Amino acid sequence: MNTLNVNGREHTVDIDPSTPILWTLRDTLGMTGTKFGCGAALCGACTVHLDGNAIRSCITPISAAASGKITTIEAITDGSDKVGAAVHAAWVKHDVAQCGYCQSGQIMSATAFLKSLPKGKQPTAAEIDAAMAGNICRCGTYARIRSAVADAAKHIA
Repeated sequence: MNTLNVNGREHTVDIDPSTPILWTLRDTLGMTGTKFGCGAALCGACTVHLDGNAIRSCITPISAAASGKITTIEAITDGSDKVGAAVHAAWVKHDVAQCGYCQSGQIMSATAFLKSLPKGKQPTAAEIDAAMAGNICRCGTYARIRSAVADAAKHIA
């Protein structure tokens, strides 16, 4: 038995400790907001936060999260997270999503990035691009993503 803290709630799961967090979230806990993309930590669709850091859940085993706190897109976009709410609102305002498949991972990466900045710091375009480089958008909405992240930063300062 493994106990995981996901979005502030304890979950006890009876699965192999080497099972990736992604499949535990999706198949065992029914939390399907986190997406499967490549399975090799290359695309970013599976991004979640572990203790506030953006990680690739497709390659991170649940044993790595045993004493940590996992945050998923469900908690970021429910309005209770100030930075997540600002990012989500900016995503809508800048009409970022096209197909939408990568968006949960993009939002998770953007939220972790903005939370890592010193209070009041406005990121440069280069800093945003570097922070978001591990997330692939097949539709190519990178300019809108950059604009949304910059806009969200203004609203959390």
